[in-house]
Amino acid sequence: MRLIFPVLTLLALCAFAGTTHARGTIDKVEIKGLDKDDDAEMIENLQVSLSLYESTGKEQTESRLAYLLSQAEAQAREALEPFGYYTPTIQIQAPRSGDHLNVVIDIDKGEPVRVRNATVELTGWAEDDRYLARDIAQFKPAEGDVFNHPTYEASKVRITRRLAERGYFDADFTRRRVEVTRAEHAADIDLAWDSGRRYDMGPVRFDYDYFRPGLFDPLVYWEEGSYFHEGKIDRLRESLTKLDYFSTIDIQPKPEEADDDGNVPIDVKLTRAKRTIYTAGLSYGSESGPGVRGGVARRYVNSRGHKMDTQLDYAQKRKSLSSTYRIPAFRWLDGWYAFTGRLYDEQTDYIDLRNVRISAARSGELNEHWTAIASINALRERWRYSSGNDFEGALTFYSTLVYPQLEANYVDVDDKLFPRRGIAANTLLRGGIEGAGSDTNFAQVYGKLRWFVPAGDSSRLILRGEAGTTWTSDLVAMPPSLRFFAGGDDSIRGYAFREVGPRTPKPDEFALGAKNVVTLSAEYEHYYKGGPWGGAVFVDSGSAFDDTPDWHTGVGFGLRWRSPVGPVRVDIAHGLDDPDSQFQLYINIGANL
Repeated sequence: MRLIFPVLTLLALCAFAGTTHARGTIDKVEIKGLDKDDDAEMIENLQVSLSLYESTGKEQTESRLAYLLSQAEAQAREALEPFGYYTPTIQIQAPRSGDHLNVVIDIDKGEPVRVRNATVELTGWAEDDRYLARDIAQFKPAEGDVFNHPTYEASKVRITRRLAERGYFDADFTRRRVEVTRAEHAADIDLAWDSGRRYDMGPVRFDYDYFRPGLFDPLVYWEEGSYFHEGKIDRLRESLTKLDYFSTIDIQPKPEEADDDGNVPIDVKLTRAKRTIYTAGLSYGSESGPGVRGGVARRYVNSRGHKMDTQLDYAQKRKSLSSTYRIPAFRWLDGWYAFTGRLYDEQTDYIDLRNVRISAARSGELNEHWTAIASINALRERWRYSSGNDFEGALTFYSTLVYPQLEANYVDVDDKLFPRRGIAANTLLRGGIEGAGSDTNFAQVYGKLRWFVPAGDSSRLILRGEAGTTWTSDLVAMPPSLRFFAGGDDSIRGYAFREVGPRTPKPDEFALGAKNVVTLSAEYEHYYKGGPWGGAVFVDSGSAFDDTPDWHTGVGFGLRWRSPVGPVRVDIAHGLDDPDSQFQLYINIGANL
């Protein structure tokens, strides 16, 4: 008997020690009862709120496991409340296999809390503001809707921001209350703002060095004393950014310094960017061959804000040197005077072409969607075609043209880097008169349009069309640089660059260029789970022609990547109408506007 008690005590101590040192691991946490699509935000909030997820795959003590499981129901309930579900039924099971657990959380959301009464009011000067009245009328959740906290907060923030954007700097809440009655599954909203007075645009105080005083004053397009609106400041910031003079642009309204009439001063502090930009790189094109590129740009040449940009592209078969001098033109539309000179030399297997072009242009923004460029151009071009890859003895053509040109661009899309909805268009008109600097009478009209159509949350449809025509008394006098071609990327994929259109006689059949061009394209893109990677299928068709179109069609598929620096597109296409090559590969980077 004397030995029994010590033995039992020892066994108990061993058992206790084994219990305190026992450990386990949660292998998986599974949520049941919620729809992966309709309740995606709810599931995400549960995953963030439940401590079980943070502990998955990590070995825990028995006491820690017991604590995590005991807290799971309360954490799950709290995670469901923002979405209007205050009385859910939650069951937690944790079947165990040795030291491993799989936790299953079965949720029945129950009846949601709905908005029973919603009182949203605005007093003060903003009572008659139609934009704020619209925001008040569109406040969500409305009566009868599920009381969703994120939706409620977003509506509240939208009105508060709108008040600040429109110059109601003294605005504040006079009532801000939500009562939830769980037993009745009802929520009562009571919100009210007093907007105070609306302030006006005061003097703009520029702070910068180097540039002439008053140089940027014409960019302030509003009248002092007009209603304050944040959009006016955004427009000024956009204009200053496009100048590319500054590394930082800090624009701050100062309502605390408003005068007795409510005019708010606007402080604009500008810090100059590095003056000179040097660029260099390698290039390769199937038509031009390998080459190098280099350039030097002066962001500002002098205190009047003039700019200069010189670029050299020296490839095996194509070479160009261009230089542009730009002068700000702020007093009428937001734009530039530009003077450009360009030398071009192309010597491929079938053409020997050289030209010099001089132009003087005036660009400007007509409004937020339209930009226009008016220019006068002088072109001198010399070209000849090879016969059997031999230029010796080939007939040489010369052309001199002096012509005005008007170009207009329209962009109205939801995202300029990756548009899913909207339209982008370009149109061009130019012409010359024989005897007035030109060797022939001619006129050209050209237009291109892209239409972006959303197709679900992860897809888009891109429709493209272009058309151009030439009227001339002497087509031979029209240099190749002003003729129309088709084929290649952004034209008819599946055919080489300039492959489609009038060609020299066999056996060479080199492109000559045409009086007219028409191309059409339809492309469907889908991005996997809405992410950066996607694919595309497309069909292109069209013709470059003098009299009767000879339609060529190409089909293909491609890979898409929405990279941080812009969309990357890799396409493989096959021409259906006797292409020179069975397949063509195209690689592009950047938005396709």
